Amino acid sequence: MHRSLIAVALLLLAPLATAQVYKWTDASGTVHYSQAPPAQGTKYSQVKTNGTVDAPAPAPATIPTAESSPETTAQPVADTPENRSNLCKSLQANLAALNGSAPVVMQKGGKSTALDDSQRKQQIAADTAQYNQYCQAR
Repeated sequence: MHRSLIAVALLLLAPLATAQVYKWTDASGTVHYSQAPPAQGTKYSQVKTNGTVDAPAPAPATIPTAESSPETTAQPVADTPENRSNLCKSLQANLAALNGSAPVVMQKGGKSTALDDSQRKQQIAADTAQYNQYCQAR
């Protein structure tokens, strides 16, 4: 009797042990995972965890650089209505995230760094300028 009560109690507590994880992709295509939901207005999905941890993937032997592979450099994007619409949506999502209270993480040179207040203000100014230039009705 005593063991069955313990078993029932453990079964009732099991859902509480699973962590809630949120997954979203930012405007630059970087996938983020967090225990806190992203800024309001950002599309995200909830990921169920199973409590196990997989080993990280091994690092590639060599990382291609712009000098070693010139074909991987960014090419200009055509100014089409579809591309402009995608840019405007991306800028709106960025501004919503930057104006929110959640931490903002950016990738530079393959390294993730959280923005401090001055960097956040600079990014808001840059995104606002781009939005005004490309997304305002002419």
